Formats: sequence, structure tokens, C-alpha cells
Amino acid sequence: MPAVSGQFDTWFRRYEPGPAGAVKLLALPHAGGSAPYFLPLARALGSELDVLCVQYPGRLDRHREPTPTDLRDLADQVYKALVSAPAGPVVLFGHSMGAVLGYEIARRLEDSGGGELLGLIASGRRAPHRFRAETVHLRDDDGIIAEIRELSGTEQGILDDEELLRLVLPALRADYRAVETYRHDSGAPPLAAPVTVLTGESDPRVSLDDARAWQELTSGTFRFRSFPGGHFYLNAQPGAVTAAIRESVAAFRSADASTSS
Repeated sequence: MPAVSGQFDTWFRRYEPGPAGAVKLLALPHAGGSAPYFLPLARALGSELDVLCVQYPGRLDRHREPTPTDLRDLADQVYKALVSAPAGPVVLFGHSMGAVLGYEIARRLEDSGGGELLGLIASGRRAPHRFRAETVHLRDDDGIIAEIRELSGTEQGILDDEELLRLVLPALRADYRAVETYRHDSGAPPLAAPVTVLTGESDPRVSLDDARAWQELTSGTFRFRSFPGGHFYLNAQPGAVTAAIRESVAAFRSADASTSS
């Protein structure tokens, strides 16, 4: 079915083939991020999982497409692309904005029964119902650049290249607008799927209490793990983060097997 293949190829980058029938690990980048950010993760886990790195519109090979400015609209689009693919168990892993996006996709999967959701791994983001007014997307270009410098997640080569930096700013601003204007639906029931939260101990944007508050959004098993470092703690310790993801997926699978038996 060409339409299915087209949707899949548009949204997902599979850097490693992955074993037949493997659990899909859907990797959702941060604001301003793109699929190659997760290339090291895909290489580390590609022999065990089918790692699908999400490529948002408005960057790299999708730079001519408009960047969504509504996080729920973006979740709708990723969800539709995901359920168009062959069925199978799915784990969602999102960092920062990607964590909130993963939560919204998880909601759609559970509400529709359109996919086999094993669990959600949320990284570097306070729980969606912990609202904090933020207006980075309203700043001028220099203000947005100051924000990403503080969070230390953007490659120095991009920060030092004025022309390249200006090229990525529109997508970055749109992403910030999407996540900063997002509001959690207070009437939504908790997820049935288990949730794991990973966070940096000195993240300037996410307190440990706000990270632990994800527990309030699931009726399933909750796991919490903190790491030394700030918002992009995972850049400095990829091995430990990969191990934590591997352990979470194994726990999700074990819980699913127990429920099914």
C-alpha cells in the first residue's frame, strides 16, 4: 500500500534494520531536534529493538514543510503515521518536548486501541499537568539563542555558525510555541501503560519533584531514574541512558506478558 509506505518513510528514520518482530522504540526529539539526534541510540539498540527516530516537519530533508505549532496536531500526525505501519508492540521514548508528545501519542493509542502500547519513557520534562508559564517562543532570535545556549543541547558547531543558526531558528521557535502553548487535559484518565521517567539531577527547567509527578498520570507501574547533569544529561552518559531504556523496555515486556497470561 503506497500510502502507508509514504507516511512511514516521511515520519520515521530507521538507521539500523532491527530484528524481525522486535518491539518498536519510537524516539521523539526535543524542541529544535531532529531524527539524527538519536542515531547513537539507534546504533546501540538496533540489534534488539526496531528503533524509529521521528523526523518532525520543518527541518533537514523536511525543511520545506511547515513546522507544526500545535503539539496536539503534531501528536495526531505522528500517531496516524505510526498506526499505518505493521502492527506490533510499541514503546514511546521522548526527550523534553518529545516527552509531552509521547504522552499525547500514548493517549491516542490507548483511546483508540490502534496499537499495542507497552509503555512510555519520558525524559527531561516535568509532568504535563505541572503547568508553568513560559514564553521563549515570544523572544527575539537572540533570546531564543540564549535559551538553547543555557540548556547546552545544541552542537557548538551550530551555535558558532551564524548562518546555520538562523536557518534552524524558525523550526526551533515553532517547537517552543507548540510545547509552551500546550495545556494538559485535566479530565483525561491516567494512562494504563507503565511510565518510566529519566531526568537530570541539575536540570534548570525540571525539578525532581516535577519529574516524579509523572506518576500521577499512570495507573500502571512507575519507575524513576535521575542522572548527574542538566537538561541534556543524556549527551554526557549515553551508555547509562541506553541501559536504562533497555531495562525499561524489558520491564514493560515482562509486565505485558504477565497481564496477557
